[in-house]
Amino acid sequence: MLFFFVGTTFAVKAQKVYSVDQSYNADVKVFVVDQSYNADLLVYKVDQSYNAGDNDGNWFFVDQSYNADKKIFFVDQAYNADLKIYFVDQSYNAGWKNSSKKHLMY
Repeated sequence: MLFFFVGTTFAVKAQKVYSVDQSYNADVKVFVVDQSYNADLLVYKVDQSYNAGDNDGNWFFVDQSYNADKKIFFVDQAYNADLKIYFVDQSYNAGWKNSSKKHLMY
């Protein structure tokens, strides 16, 4: 039981993302909303991979899919999305607004 807990604790990091060109290649379909109150997750784009968070909304976009923890596809309509995000200007503003969707980025 202890091994399971320790193993899942370290498997939580999923904030290095790669944007795919086709929805069928994605782990998560994402829609960018216009207002933060409509978002499930507030996202801040970090400039270095070591600044990527532990499922806290600090995302680093990688250049190769094999370096990503999650592959995402940006959809054009909110009803097609698994996750609605809003990009924020400061790292401290990033975070989950709808924690029931948190599992999507594990």
